[in-house]
Amino acid sequence: MRLHREDVLAGALGLLDQEGLEGLTMRRLAASLGVGPSALYWHYRDKQALLEAIAEEIMSGVADVDAALPPRERTAELARRLRLALLARRDGARVLSGTYVRLPNTLRFGEVAVLALAATGVPEAETALAFFAVQDYVLGHVIEEQSREHQLATTDRTPTPDAATTGDYPAIGTAIRHWAERTPDDRFEYGLRLLLDGLDRRTGA
Repeated sequence: MRLHREDVLAGALGLLDQEGLEGLTMRRLAASLGVGPSALYWHYRDKQALLEAIAEEIMSGVADVDAALPPRERTAELARRLRLALLARRDGARVLSGTYVRLPNTLRFGEVAVLALAATGVPEAETALAFFAVQDYVLGHVIEEQSREHQLATTDRTPTPDAATTGDYPAIGTAIRHWAERTPDDRFEYGLRLLLDGLDRRTGA
């Protein structure tokens, strides 16, 4: 059976979900597809090109927000949609953060987000800084979410220290325990509000 580019991408996504980013190698992918590694390079010149294709697939539909939403809510919805898209794939945030994709889904997300930020009143010279501040917040938050989830699933070590462990550092110990009482959704929304409130103050909104 002839191997198509779409078959390679689908196989890579499946292997990513099963083994994680470290387990996604060209050799393992070729074996899972029943071909030699050289067959993959006919479609993707190297692993980086394959990761870019995965990132572009992750970004599919993320920019599809209601253009009638107020600019601030549009920006927030884009951030939420990006987070959910990254969470839908194992190590999704790590994949996206390691690529610099210049393909339609990714570029469209940036276009829609920059226009939303500009509509909130962010000066044109600062829209790039504002856009990447929001995007990097989402990426960092999801990397932490997925790392914590993986640690909880694969080890008996809890990421939240008990009071005895932080006895000499009571302030951070208390802060961590308050943090742990909130859901990932709550923590994400709090940080997103901080960013957007800061933008509001900067633009006088």
